[in-house]
Amino acid sequence: MGNPLSPVIANFYMEKFESIALESAVLKPKIWYRYVDDTFVIWNHGLDSLHFFLKHLNNIHPNIQFTMECEINGRLPFLDILISKTDSLNLSFSVYRKPTHTDRYLNKLSNHHPCQKIGVIKTLFDRAKKVSDPTHLDEELQHLRMSLQANGYSLLEINKVFSSKPKQLREKLPHLGMVFLPYIGGVTDKIGRILEKNNIKTIFIPTKKISEFLRSPKDPLDPLTASGVYKIL
Repeated sequence: MGNPLSPVIANFYMEKFESIALESAVLKPKIWYRYVDDTFVIWNHGLDSLHFFLKHLNNIHPNIQFTMECEINGRLPFLDILISKTDSLNLSFSVYRKPTHTDRYLNKLSNHHPCQKIGVIKTLFDRAKKVSDPTHLDEELQHLRMSLQANGYSLLEINKVFSSKPKQLREKLPHLGMVFLPYIGGVTDKIGRILEKNNIKTIFIPTKKISEFLRSPKDPLDPLTASGVYKIL
C-alpha cells in the first residue's frame, strides 16, 4: 500500500466486488455503507440468514474476507462513531473510544510550537461537533475538558477554543516554499513570522525526540547481509 495509487485502485476493486456481491445475494441488506474497508450494514432478515450472507461474501474471492460485529444492547461502533438505537428506533451518534484508549494527547509542557498544542484542542472539538448529535455533544465536551486538563491545558485555554467562531476562509496565494525549523521558543517562531510574511510556510519540529534517547532493542545487522546488497566487486 506504499504507492499513492494503491487506495484508489483498491477502492475501484471494492466497488466492483460490492456490485457482484450484492447483485448475486439471495437476501440483500437494507443499508450497505462502506468506508475504505469498513462496512456499516442494516440487516432485517434474521441472524441465521445474516451468517449465510457473510459466508456468501467470503466465497466471492479467497483474498477478500469479511468479519462481522453485531450490535450489543442496541449499540454498535463504526470507525470512531458509536451508533445507538433510540426508543423511537432512530439512530443517535456519539464519539467512540476503544476500551484501551488512554486520553493521552500532546502535553501542554511538551516542547512544541503553541499553535500545534492549540491544534490538538481544535481537532478534538471539531470531531465532537461533527460526530456527536445534540443529545451527546455536551457530554462529549465535558469529557474533553477533563482529559485535556489532565494533559496540562488550562480550562481557560480549552473554553476559549470551544467558544471561538469559525474563521471565514480567505483565498491565499500558494506558498513559494516550505521550511522545517526546530522549535526554539522566542527564536525560531520569530523567524517563522518573517518567513510567513514572505509567503513561505514554516513547519516547526521538536528539537529532541524520545527515540533519540532510547537505544533500539534490536541487534545491529551486518551491512553485507542487508537487503539490496547483491554483489561486491
